[in-house]
Amino acid sequence: MKRQTFFKMLLMAGGAILLLPQRLSAKSSNKKPKLTPKQLARTPATKPGEVPNFASGMLDSDMSGLGPDGKPTGQRATFTGTSKANAKAEEAMAHKMKLTPEEQAILDGRDGEEKAKLMKILVQFGNIFGAEQLVDLGGAPHSNMFIGAGYMASMIKMLDQCARAGLKSYAPYTVNPRPYDVYNVQNNPKDMTLIYEGYPLQKELDYVHVRLGAPDLNYRTCACYLDEVGNAPEPGTYVAWAESSAVNYGNSVLGIRTNRNGAGMDLLQAMLGKAPKFGLMTDEGRQAKWLVEIKTSKEPDWGVIGTAIGRKVVEDIPYITGLDQYFEGGKVTPDNLHLLKAMGSATASSGAVGLYHVEGVTPDAKKLGRKLLVEGYKTYIIDDEEQKRIVDSFPNLWPEEDGDPTAAFIGCPHNTYHEVIKWGKMVTEALDKAGKKEAAIPVYMFMPNKVRDRAIKEYGELISRMKRAGMHATNMCSVSYAGMKGFSERVRGVTNSAKTRNYSSIRYFPDEILVKIIVTGKIPQGT
Repeated sequence: MKRQTFFKMLLMAGGAILLLPQRLSAKSSNKKPKLTPKQLARTPATKPGEVPNFASGMLDSDMSGLGPDGKPTGQRATFTGTSKANAKAEEAMAHKMKLTPEEQAILDGRDGEEKAKLMKILVQFGNIFGAEQLVDLGGAPHSNMFIGAGYMASMIKMLDQCARAGLKSYAPYTVNPRPYDVYNVQNNPKDMTLIYEGYPLQKELDYVHVRLGAPDLNYRTCACYLDEVGNAPEPGTYVAWAESSAVNYGNSVLGIRTNRNGAGMDLLQAMLGKAPKFGLMTDEGRQAKWLVEIKTSKEPDWGVIGTAIGRKVVEDIPYITGLDQYFEGGKVTPDNLHLLKAMGSATASSGAVGLYHVEGVTPDAKKLGRKLLVEGYKTYIIDDEEQKRIVDSFPNLWPEEDGDPTAAFIGCPHNTYHEVIKWGKMVTEALDKAGKKEAAIPVYMFMPNKVRDRAIKEYGELISRMKRAGMHATNMCSVSYAGMKGFSERVRGVTNSAKTRNYSSIRYFPDEILVKIIVTGKIPQGT
């Protein structure tokens, strides 16, 4: 069976399992819901057996889909971390997962109607992917349900009904950043109008999160594992995370065990405190099919090699060598974790990588070494020539290709404390050297509020200088900003984030070039 055919069947199967009767059902997927925020909470129940229009979305990790060749473009994969090119959907549908007496009692309605329906969805979900059992979750979940757009109405309604029934996450959980910031970024009438028209259900979604167990908005971030935010479960912990870059970092650097959950499936598992054990949650599902050898003559461009790896392995797991020299003693610290954050998020956005191993650095690799490689693994070498080939392949997607840049975007995934201070010093020192007080273009620094607050407390003078120079701290999502209606026609953006480049019209430049662009407002000749 061709990969593209399998994924189409998989999505159909996903829709079939979500036949939620009574209160958890939504209108047929043939028509998009047209609910106002006030209507959302009081829409009457519909007949049993209708397919909710959010069903297929629960199989997506982030926001993308399949390319013309049938391969995942970055976000729609199979949650397993390995290729399912030869899988058959009809065989998966015949699988039956074993339940404990406790789990069966929940399914039979002992703990209420809503919880029984959630368990039914989870069991069917596990059956599709061949899970043998459910496992208890630990740590804390992370959700990528962050966009209050109209097309999310039925999903938000389902979660609202769960909240009204008194269901909560088994632990307080973190959530991706909001898709906008009308205080520091889109603080103009045109952008604000587009935002309020495009995200009419944001308040309803935020209200759902509060009741299900999410903390306040200061903890919103795609980089939930940062010390300032604190969602970093112990190695080996089963968790339910969504957001491709967080899943990627969590599995790889923290050593947790989570699949690439789709929006909604993360919270469903959180409310039950259980997840089907398959894919990246199993020992066999964490084995590497690729040996990737980094042989650049100097420190690589982390986002570029991440893009190269993602394009090559797609959703398979790579075992990467040649990077341990950049982590003293093989330790990932607050001062260097941004390197793996940049590389990993690029593997997840240019491909669909949910886990990678770095020899001598990441937990699984330290424990098992090259025993993680499967028999007959493939080898991919990234040297200077290959790195340059990848950079040269990045297209210029600006409508006005020769135009001057109008804004810089730094922090996707969200900046660490170390990155904020580093960029503050680099830009202000470059401005001083050029005899300037203000950057030639606005610089948007994306970070959690918790990181911003720490930076203000410990480097108040530098943060004040950054603000005067035109560097704006914001806790929103840069990709959401770049996805606004008419963005590419209005903004010629530049970034050092390969993930942002993979998802938008914003052009990619390495740090040293980006600093020059910020100071001069021009792209250097020959770049």
